[in-house]
Amino acid sequence: MGARVRTGLEVLSSEGAARLRGRAVGLLAHPASVTSELWHAREVVAGAGARVRALFGPEHGVGGEAQDMEGVADDDGPVRTYSLYGSEYSSLSPKPGWLDGLDAVVIDLQDVGSRYYTFVWTALLMARACASRGIEVLVCDRPNPLGGAVIEGAPQRPELRSFVGLECCPVRHGLTLGEVLSWRAAEESLSNVTVIPMEGWTRAMRWEDTGLPWVLPSPNMPTPDTATVYPGACLLEGTNLSEGRGTTRPFEVFGAPWVDGAALASAMEADGGGGMRARAMSFRPMFQKHAGVTCQGVQVHVTDARVFAPYRAYLSALRACRRFEGFRWRTEKYEFVDDVPAIDLLTGDGAVREGLDAGATVDELMAIGRERMSAWREGERSRWLYREE
Repeated sequence: MGARVRTGLEVLSSEGAARLRGRAVGLLAHPASVTSELWHAREVVAGAGARVRALFGPEHGVGGEAQDMEGVADDDGPVRTYSLYGSEYSSLSPKPGWLDGLDAVVIDLQDVGSRYYTFVWTALLMARACASRGIEVLVCDRPNPLGGAVIEGAPQRPELRSFVGLECCPVRHGLTLGEVLSWRAAEESLSNVTVIPMEGWTRAMRWEDTGLPWVLPSPNMPTPDTATVYPGACLLEGTNLSEGRGTTRPFEVFGAPWVDGAALASAMEADGGGGMRARAMSFRPMFQKHAGVTCQGVQVHVTDARVFAPYRAYLSALRACRRFEGFRWRTEKYEFVDDVPAIDLLTGDGAVREGLDAGATVDELMAIGRERMSAWREGERSRWLYREE
């Protein structure tokens, strides 16, 4: 079946080529920056007559081979490749000189619709850096794999903004990357930013409705199913539970050697909402937490993605796992922050961790930040570039 949706990259290549012809261009991209026929953005931009002078890679690199929170080195090739993810926070923005000689920067990144996923914040930092230099930014928009009709997980407290949420928005924010950049451009007067919208996408569409091929945007995002659970499953990074890295189903599979898989599955099915089943299982993660050790846990099977509420489902998992003897919150440095628990950065509110420690119900946990969520909803439609259906 042919694609029902034309990405911003495809629109740019056919209708906006004159904007690129003869110009010196930088490209912020990764492996998923492809057309429906799998031509990469670098080929498309060069084919439009632009001179690609620099490549910029987000977390995981231009080639997408690096793991999470792994610094990526620059590359002296025929086209200079710069990493926008290193060992310190300053590495997230272009260094002085990297933008020299560029007339424009094209951004084409596949986001997955979760506040924690860092690509959208890399794009924003690039847009800000270009604004300070008067360089035009063209943002090629792509679908939110989760659709744009549902939001979940309250916006974070302002003091808990970080690289897993540079600006305050819901965990499952319901926006495309282009909509986030358009929102921030309006808020910050970034007049250099132009979003190239998709054609044919509506807010009711999930990835399977677009007709587009799925290319891994990061090593542990192998399928759209992973993106579906990720708004909840990434909370596991704030704990000593394995997220199933090194299995074929990361984030859907999770656990630890000390987990009672049957009890965890039962708790998730009782408190985690509908649209899913939790199946007790054994697995062996191949790297990071509990690497090479047999773990007990569950696999989350989404039976109805339009009903499934991932943030609630995985809060119910944390609530169950908090009762196990071996459970611990992550205390190591997380996304360049070493003085705030990782789980607080992820949930956006320390009250969630405190509630879990105190045995709060899932309903009580979901109510935290209700006022911030209500405030977000009041302005939600003003951030939209696409209709509902």
